[in-house]
Amino acid sequence: MPRITNSDIATFLSIKDFEFTNLALDLYQRHLCHQGIYAEWVKLLHKSDKTVNCIEDIPFLPISLFKHHIISLFDEHQKTFTSSSTTGQGISKHYFYALQDYVLTFRKGFEMIYKKESFDTLVALLPGYLDRQGSSLVYMVDDLMKEHVGDGAFFKNNYEEAAIYIEEQTIKNKKVLLFGVTFGLLNLLELNTNINWNFVTVIETGGMKGHGKELTRSELYEKLESKWSGVRLDSEYGMTELTSQAYAIKNTGRFYPPTWMKVLIKDKSDPQEILGFHKTGKICIIDLANYHSCPFIETDDLGRLYPDGSFEVLGRIDHSDIRGCNLLL
Repeated sequence: MPRITNSDIATFLSIKDFEFTNLALDLYQRHLCHQGIYAEWVKLLHKSDKTVNCIEDIPFLPISLFKHHIISLFDEHQKTFTSSSTTGQGISKHYFYALQDYVLTFRKGFEMIYKKESFDTLVALLPGYLDRQGSSLVYMVDDLMKEHVGDGAFFKNNYEEAAIYIEEQTIKNKKVLLFGVTFGLLNLLELNTNINWNFVTVIETGGMKGHGKELTRSELYEKLESKWSGVRLDSEYGMTELTSQAYAIKNTGRFYPPTWMKVLIKDKSDPQEILGFHKTGKICIIDLANYHSCPFIETDDLGRLYPDGSFEVLGRIDHSDIRGCNLLL
């Protein structure tokens, strides 16, 4: 078993850019030697410690394997978060060696974006997530509501009550942070309210599975801006299988990962080919804070990477188009 100390997560969260490659390659060696599922996947790809010399060479674990295997470097876990199962294809489970690692990570990631912001209340509009146990998003938002903002409320399907609450806050000139899933925001959009949206920052978290047509982020922003004049639209990109989150701010739709997280784009038809900037492909993520499970995740999302490290999320992948790794799975 690799030597893990209490300072590991602190090291990852305070990383300098020039240190990233060495730390990522060190984690690759740990997981190759001690994480059975990942080691087996690397073997299937005919990779080894001798063929991986840069982060572009590191094999990424398909995210779907979290639905069928225990992906963990450890035998013991403090906390398990689970995904929803709206597609009927199984539930992903993320086993956390230390829950505090998750807390420290999402707090620091949030503060990096919003450290100069001051909010009076946090409104969580999270239908679907509140209907089940084990949501990492609900855990994160609840902690931020208590520790960062200090006041707020959760709303499930009671959109009228949520609108009244937000309206009352803006009448008092209070700044509102609204965390909302996509379909929840669209339902709120249908209501006639007197909310002063100049006092509201929306953090859209995605989520349309089973609730209507998927929208691109630009389509969603256009819908919201057309009715919510003056609103600030941000977005959060995260998932059950990751420890970290990336944020898009001020109506741009471009996500900026924290310093301990990098995004690469792969050709969806050739799992070995890394694409350059501005090209559309499969989003792959190196999340150093995921040291306990797997830091190298191949998602089911399409996106584009930009020279400044930001990225766009363009939708979900049609798996009928995938070759290579799909056959291995």
